[in-house]
Amino acid sequence: MTGRQQRADAQRNYERILEVARTVVEEQGTQASLRDVARRAEVGMGTLYRHFPTREALLEALLRQRFDNLAARAEELEGAGDSHEALRQWLREFLRGASAYRGLTASMMTTISDEDSPLHASCSAMRGAAGRLVKRAQDDGHIRPDVDGMDVFALTSAVGWIAEQGPVVAERREHLFSLVLDGLAAGAVSGRGRRAAD
Repeated sequence: MTGRQQRADAQRNYERILEVARTVVEEQGTQASLRDVARRAEVGMGTLYRHFPTREALLEALLRQRFDNLAARAEELEGAGDSHEALRQWLREFLRGASAYRGLTASMMTTISDEDSPLHASCSAMRGAAGRLVKRAQDDGHIRPDVDGMDVFALTSAVGWIAEQGPVVAERREHLFSLVLDGLAAGAVSGRGRRAAD
């Protein structure tokens, strides 16, 4: 086998392992069995460890891919006509991913303040792109002016974390998400003022 063929074969194995790992982590959470990943990917443990020497390395690759996809999606939605719907759609996609990867929310929140994390750059890019969606929705008068991208990110992440705690709460995920969106709406500020006056 030539060097080029070996590299192509290694790349296919890498992509196959990541594809399978994404499914296994969705099923089992961030403590998913690496042996199960290797078995389903039809590679040996040695091949898996050559690409991902630790569980953390595999999770980092999965999360980096997830963050990069979300950042690209946010940039794509920046051009949407309805800024409020664009933000709502992105947050729902963000929440869906956080709920699929049990344990993702905690891992994600850790990278926000850890500049030494290999995921920090991807996470920051994602948050920056999402922040621009928030700012655009604020400029259009849809989102209350006293919040920033971090507030929105933290609240949506909190819904994802709560949904991980059990099936009863998970069933309420969409309802909780709608409550967060209602609280972020520009009218929520004036509405609160009227209730206080009453």
